[in-house]
Amino acid sequence: MPRGLSIHIGINEIDETRYGTKGELKNPENDALTMRDLAKANGFDTLATLLTKDATSDKVAAALKTAAAQLTGGDLLLLTYAGHGSQVPDKNGDEPDRRDETWVLYDRQFIDDELYAAFAAFAEDVRVLLLSDSCHSGTVSRDVSHFLDDAELVRAFDTSEPSEVRARIRALPQDAQFRNYQRDQELYDEIQRSVPALDLQDIRADVLLISGCQDNQTSSDGVGPNGLFTEVLLKTWKNGAFRGSYSTLHRQVVESMPFYQTPNLLQTGKRSRQFASQAPFSI
Repeated sequence: MPRGLSIHIGINEIDETRYGTKGELKNPENDALTMRDLAKANGFDTLATLLTKDATSDKVAAALKTAAAQLTGGDLLLLTYAGHGSQVPDKNGDEPDRRDETWVLYDRQFIDDELYAAFAAFAEDVRVLLLSDSCHSGTVSRDVSHFLDDAELVRAFDTSEPSEVRARIRALPQDAQFRNYQRDQELYDEIQRSVPALDLQDIRADVLLISGCQDNQTSSDGVGPNGLFTEVLLKTWKNGAFRGSYSTLHRQVVESMPFYQTPNLLQTGKRSRQFASQAPFSI
């Protein structure tokens, strides 16, 4: 019988000594706990819940390593992330835009190369569902108030004040990105040198990513208890009353989101058609 494990990461603030800012958000921890409850209700065993100061690079890597060691073909890992996103220069040539996307963990940025290397350790036919409520473009987050009127800003961010809007967007500000990369450039360069540039088709697991927005958009921290993407996902899920596939779930979530935040669906690794066609969160 297939087994389901879940890992949940929610980061409300980051280490100011490493980033030069606390980058405070109000809802990522709630997102992690809410998704943990959803996972438990659907038969998943919780492998790790990493909140703010516990959401370090070592603990995230260790949780992924443990999951890879325990899961076999047909099993399912649910991995959820809520927090800031960012980018660092691509040093191993695997990104067309020459930028590696990152999760902004408490102690340092976790580069997408590291994430895919962790996925490469999973056995063939393990399913990995990744839900990431974050964004990567600090430039767009700085300019979002230029193309939304005050009423739209208030609906999305509960304020129309540009500085407060920026504080409610899940992208690390550009000045903090620059300071952190300048401080830890040697570390990030070494990580990229040590992690092989993978052909994603060589990943034997079947990885399905649903992210909070496109790479050139912003993810709102929300005006309620959850980030906007997580909030709409939960409303669409309807406590399990939803009927359809992952593809249908994604489409309905997109239809309920504002025009400036369009969740993305991406499949990588083995990319079997069956996974995207399955009922969401079904082990």
